[in-house]
Amino acid sequence: MCNAGVAPHHARPRRRLRTPPITSPAVARDAPDPAALARVIERFVPGPVEVGDLRRYSGGASRETWGIDAVDGEGASHPLVLRRDPAQQTNAANRATEYALLSAAAAGGVPVPKLRALLADDDGLGAGFLMDRVDGETIPRRILRDAEYEAARPQLAAQAGEIAARIHAIDPASLPALPVLDAREQLDQQRALLDAFDEPHPAFELGLRWLDQHAPPVERPRTLVHGDFRNGNFIVGPDGIRAVLDWELAHLGDPIEDLGWLCVKSWRFGNADRIVGGFGGVDELIASYADAGGAAVDADTVRYWLVLGTVKWGVICAGQALAFVNGLLRNVEMAALGRRVAEMEWDLLDLLDGGW
Repeated sequence: MCNAGVAPHHARPRRRLRTPPITSPAVARDAPDPAALARVIERFVPGPVEVGDLRRYSGGASRETWGIDAVDGEGASHPLVLRRDPAQQTNAANRATEYALLSAAAAGGVPVPKLRALLADDDGLGAGFLMDRVDGETIPRRILRDAEYEAARPQLAAQAGEIAARIHAIDPASLPALPVLDAREQLDQQRALLDAFDEPHPAFELGLRWLDQHAPPVERPRTLVHGDFRNGNFIVGPDGIRAVLDWELAHLGDPIEDLGWLCVKSWRFGNADRIVGGFGGVDELIASYADAGGAAVDADTVRYWLVLGTVKWGVICAGQALAFVNGLLRNVEMAALGRRVAEMEWDLLDLLDGGW
């Protein structure tokens, strides 16, 4: 469970927090310094701050996410999240961009965790930022199956359409510099990656050919595209979607890309007949998107971006598996993704045969 945007509890008698021992040597080595965290937290709450209950959330091979419980000088609790780069991959510019995107999203009415502080070089914590925790669930299989979210599930497709429309309505002039990635730029990217693998993937080659033949003209104004808008990057409560996470792939492009990516079969997590995230239908998504001010779109256009998303995810899986095999990334998650390549190839062939 990932909890991220809760308002601090009311002040209560001061209690001392204790950071529990972290038994994994790797996690202990990577853990942020509580004293350094306290100094940053004191920028936005009364000091002195005590930090405890540091825990690293599972998932996310490219970013570290840490849950933090802090108590301020007046005895109030502050549930927080630290999102930062691993030490060997630190990139302050990327995290600053993500911070600016979250700020713009919040101003545009998109549900995101409340930002608290962007880390500086002299904070001693690497490249990242602090934000409030939002109570809820991010694990898709729980969202799709647990009784706690039964009332929320029928609402999720419509909520996702409304949120996507809000994202795409954000004025590009208010955003940090972002890459521009239309369909053909993305096809060129995927083809270059596939060629660099130097191993045969005929299903992906066939998919790229189909995508090239059916690429939509650039007619819509380019908008902010989240880039990873899917089940798994939503914090969900019994009332539905409470926050959208993981903005690191954001770019400018065709807004319907986000709708197609949400429909990729991998993000249905076993509920293959519910095309939108495993919880809803395409017509419902499109109608909600239009009602919230999104661009007019038909199912065929969503399906085009679904095909492209399936190729992209397959190429990503193949690349991460190769990185593990070649010793570039010794991460079991990367190795496990290798087995997904055949699934993506099967899904792609089904799509090219008219399926969803």
